[in-house]
Amino acid sequence: MGIVTPDTGTPDASGNGVVLARPTRRLTTGLVFAGVSAAAFSLSGVFASGLLDTGWSPGAMVLVRVAIAALVVLPLGILSLRGDWRPVRRNLGLIAIYGALSVAGCQFAYFSAVQLMPIGPALLIEYTAPAAVVLWFWLRHGQKPTVATVAGALLAAVGLVLVLDLVSGAPGATAMDPVGVAWALVAMLGAASYFVINAHADTGLPPLALAAGGLTTASLALGLLGATGLMPLEYSTASPVYAGTEVAWWLPLLGLGVVTAALAYVAGIAAGRLLGPRLSSFIGLFEVVSAIGFAWLLLGELPRTIQLVGGVLILAGVIAVQAGERRTGPTP
Repeated sequence: MGIVTPDTGTPDASGNGVVLARPTRRLTTGLVFAGVSAAAFSLSGVFASGLLDTGWSPGAMVLVRVAIAALVVLPLGILSLRGDWRPVRRNLGLIAIYGALSVAGCQFAYFSAVQLMPIGPALLIEYTAPAAVVLWFWLRHGQKPTVATVAGALLAAVGLVLVLDLVSGAPGATAMDPVGVAWALVAMLGAASYFVINAHADTGLPPLALAAGGLTTASLALGLLGATGLMPLEYSTASPVYAGTEVAWWLPLLGLGVVTAALAYVAGIAAGRLLGPRLSSFIGLFEVVSAIGFAWLLLGELPRTIQLVGGVLILAGVIAVQAGERRTGPTP
């Protein structure tokens, strides 16, 4: 969905994200947007970790992060509509789902996970989302996965077991809280919905408008949960520490809102429109590698060797899945 073929210039409903069928400029632009989005998202766990250590609750942090992003993107989203609000009225349900699941739900689940487990493994679990995207297109659109797709999914599953360090039994292995793992899996479902909805180019919503609507909806939902006491909102003005250096408490919040939310979501939607859901989800795996690097540099948090091997297998598995999906067409 949202793919434009060079010969007809019409949307390709298969959602395959076939690279060879796109003009070079379109592909290059999409890859740049995807890379920017992934790098921006990868900093969220690092910024959040320092704030969590000072007493911030995941709910309060997500609320402030999304609210800042909404304030930044909303004026731009309104301008992008050029006075035509019909696409917004036609897609109110899609915007609500995007805000509740892809934005608020995914991010709250992710921050809850990193409070109970290291950032790297939490992201590796979350980014099995491309496999969920493949499953969605199979069940929803009848696009049966190829042998390469199945093999890649199995390879990624083996990698996930290694990331969780379930087989080594080595003393001192990183403990994986089962609640943290469950939160990471919820974040995976939210990430999968994010890639699928981003690629809906036939909605008539500009990327800025979809981002503004989703972030605003998410802010209202999270604010309501906080006001009713269903989501604890705890904060602190103590200075968080990154790589041994104290910084002002508002600096990581500003980074979370502007860089890891506003910039990341807008660039991610643009990438989905240009590349399709499968290819954009694969490029989004750069976030995993980037986040592990940032966590190592800023927090001194390096996964064990077996977890790194598992991460490589997950990445290789998703690459194989994507290669198989490039050959998958819609079922007649």
